[in-house]
Amino acid sequence: MEYFNGLGMNLGNLSRLSRAKSRSICAENKNGEKGRAAMAVPEGGSARELGVGWKVSPCISIPAKTAVTLAEIEGPGAIQQMWFTTFPGKWRSTILRIYWDGEETPSVETPYGDFFLNGWCERSNVSSLPIAVNPAGGMNCYFEMPFRKSAKVTIENLDDDETCFFYQINYTLTEVPADCAYFHAQ
Repeated sequence: MEYFNGLGMNLGNLSRLSRAKSRSICAENKNGEKGRAAMAVPEGGSARELGVGWKVSPCISIPAKTAVTLAEIEGPGAIQQMWFTTFPGKWRSTILRIYWDGEETPSVETPYGDFFLNGWCERSNVSSLPIAVNPAGGMNCYFEMPFRKSAKVTIENLDDDETCFFYQINYTLTEVPADCAYFHAQ
């Protein structure tokens, strides 16, 4: 029986089992640890009585003129989906960068809004296989982005004041075939 590595997912192979380990990184699970999402303790507001297990801290604050690391993943594996959202006025002054296998120069370096086909700081719905921008402003990327050693995702706020940034990065740890190319965007 041929081993399935869990990459190239589609409706035609959805039933296939693999040994790939799926993980998710977000504001409440910064390292993508298994079973560690929604672990923030509510401190006040309407969520204070819910307790642990509810998503109460879904975003991070990025100070002015600062870059933060959203994800550092040790591979091999592939990013399979990313979901981000922030205020429309920040879409050109927030820079997305992705680095593969310890590289010093990013393979992806683009304003956040441009990456999601919304470069003018005014939301426009997008409905395609690789990119989806929803009416409420959530932006999704479904490009498969393989890496062999590591992946690093950063976001930089070039603005003069801080901004809130919501994110979730879903990935799988698995063997990557030699003929898989690295994702690039600029």
